[in-house]
Amino acid sequence: MNRYGAEFLGTFWLVLGGCGSAVLAAAFPEVGIGLHGVSLAFGLTVLTMAYAIGHISGCHLNPAVSIGLWAGGRFPAKDLAPYIAAQVLGGIAAGAVLYVIASGTAGFDVAKGFASNGYGAHSPGGYSLLAALVTEVVMTLFFLLIILGATDKRAPAGFAPIAIGLALTLIHLISIPVTNTSVNPARSTGVAVFVGDWALAQLWLFWVAPIVGALIGAVVYRLIGVEETGFARQPARS
Repeated sequence: MNRYGAEFLGTFWLVLGGCGSAVLAAAFPEVGIGLHGVSLAFGLTVLTMAYAIGHISGCHLNPAVSIGLWAGGRFPAKDLAPYIAAQVLGGIAAGAVLYVIASGTAGFDVAKGFASNGYGAHSPGGYSLLAALVTEVVMTLFFLLIILGATDKRAPAGFAPIAIGLALTLIHLISIPVTNTSVNPARSTGVAVFVGDWALAQLWLFWVAPIVGALIGAVVYRLIGVEETGFARQPARS
């Protein structure tokens, strides 16, 4: 249970820190942190939690990551369901706390989006369903590739959280204008349940696309992440 508790708390921190920065600070009068600040906030949540709970649960914080690690041979199938449940519940709990905080000021309107992910009319830049789908698949593919590579036993020890946190920052810098950036079904669900309406209607994309991207990323890493000794190809240590 300590692993599931760690995933709950870690995902709570990711949603509160990342979505909280978007809702509370992104456009704050005169000193708003903007797209760059929100991107950094998401990266910092993963970096800090990786050091805090990585040794307890692996710090997945993301159903797509758990599924991708399973597909990459790094995670047992029997733990998928409880990990995903803990992550989604942590995301929703963070969404609830953020809702209480955000609603404490005049003019708050959850219908404005509450940092939810969307496409079409609900994309920050008005991007289409196809653009959103491709973005989420490709961004999650590379996120998994980086996670698997940075945590490989052949990689420099102790630096994986930095690489993974910076990767998530870069992913947000690229894709916030397209979908508000998901690459994480728990993050999307955690705020969508409070918006309801269009956010729940479009939520399917932000489950399907990240999971597909994670599975492709795992397959790609299993193809390229092999050790070569002479002409013999040995499976990568994991």
